[in-house]
Amino acid sequence: MHLELRHIHKHFGAVHANNDISLTIESGTIHGLLGENGAGKSTLMKILSGFIHRDAGEILLDGKPVVFQSPAEALRAGIGMLHQDPLDFPPLTVLDNFLLGREDGFIQQRAAALADLKKYSAQFGFDLAPEALVSSLTVGERQQLEIMRLLSLGAKILIFDEPTTGISLPQKVKLFETLKQLAQQGMTIIFVTHKLQDAEDLCERVTVLRLGKVVGNVQRPFTSDQLVRLMFGQALATSTREPIVPGAPILELRNVTVADYRLRVSEINLQVRAGEVIGLAGIEGSGQRLLLRACAGLDQPVAGEIWIAGVKMNRQPYQQFLNRGVAYLPAGRLEEGLVPGLTLTEHFILAERSKEFFINWQRAQNFAQTRINTYNIRGVPASRVEALSGGNQQRALLALLQPNLNLILLEHPTRGLDIESTLWVWQQLLERRKRGAAIIFSSADLDEILENSDRILVFSGGRVAKALNASETTVQQLGELIGGKGL
Repeated sequence: MHLELRHIHKHFGAVHANNDISLTIESGTIHGLLGENGAGKSTLMKILSGFIHRDAGEILLDGKPVVFQSPAEALRAGIGMLHQDPLDFPPLTVLDNFLLGREDGFIQQRAAALADLKKYSAQFGFDLAPEALVSSLTVGERQQLEIMRLLSLGAKILIFDEPTTGISLPQKVKLFETLKQLAQQGMTIIFVTHKLQDAEDLCERVTVLRLGKVVGNVQRPFTSDQLVRLMFGQALATSTREPIVPGAPILELRNVTVADYRLRVSEINLQVRAGEVIGLAGIEGSGQRLLLRACAGLDQPVAGEIWIAGVKMNRQPYQQFLNRGVAYLPAGRLEEGLVPGLTLTEHFILAERSKEFFINWQRAQNFAQTRINTYNIRGVPASRVEALSGGNQQRALLALLQPNLNLILLEHPTRGLDIESTLWVWQQLLERRKRGAAIIFSSADLDEILENSDRILVFSGGRVAKALNASETTVQQLGELIGGKGL
């Protein structure tokens, strides 16, 4: 299926998210769509897949203009989108989710759907039990399920929005094998990413967006330097970590056990000093999030003691953790970190924790504008947080942090961010480190962990390895420990 976009425009208020974008994508190819956060990539793909409507321009499939009023209409025309966070129902089974969107009439054709599921699983080498709950699957397995579901619904153009975010290296290898196989079968693949290495490894042609406009098209062979200059208009400086002598103990974990209904991680012992950065490595769902939430006072440990700056914090309310200078930035920016529907100004008012009865709105708006300028957030005080790009939501979360913190806990601090935003985030965090804050963060990116950590905790199968010195550890060693070898 040949796809052409002509002169696409889309406004969100004063923001011109897509500005006269024209793009041609040939069938049977993997076409990369690259750009920094807020460049307009997701907006363009949501227009193509029927999630939002364009203000101007046209879409042509095999030379014929089409107009979509919904994602269902786009899917009937052969366009399916796999979102960064898979659109599924975790409490339902794999087969129940596979059935979603099928137009079988009043009675579901479960036997036919099961046969389809098994056919696609065999074709791509996927191993998903039809009766398994989706809540038990990894992110990579949920992506596999969504690929099969879209194919069964007749998709001939597949859009992948940041599909390598939050998946392990083996899962990425499997995903890339699947995409290459689909392209060989004549499918059209649009691969939306900000990761230069992914674009180099997979895409035959790449279109680069910047500030809502197409700034370049490159075809193999291309280099990372070419893509960076197109994305940002210049080469980027690398981040540097200054050696720091650790200060007084900030956090101490004594035989801590954390658990939920799926997992139990026992006997975690750790002392973190001021200025230290601790990276948490492991497959998603191995206990890193449980530990971060316990250290933030959001969940209670099952056993053991948590001490912050010499004070035992077991069974203390979340408010006391805030008072002790603890801050937590979750991976779910809109789900947990920010409040959809509220403006940036209203978020800064909430974060200030003022005891005044009345709000001084003018002062609040001036303060919000100052923070927006300082943290280079692409928005205005009246911007609602859900209208911001992922990178600008992360900048907003950092801007909400109190000035003097003892312990900063972060879950995937750069997930979904482009290279410039990633460097910027770590510049801010390392500056906090220089001022005496201890930092603990989890990440699926092993290079990020090795580059930014002083010590590393590896989680695997309900166990935690003894803290490793990051400067003496390799990616291969981390990968083996994550897989349970030598833990």
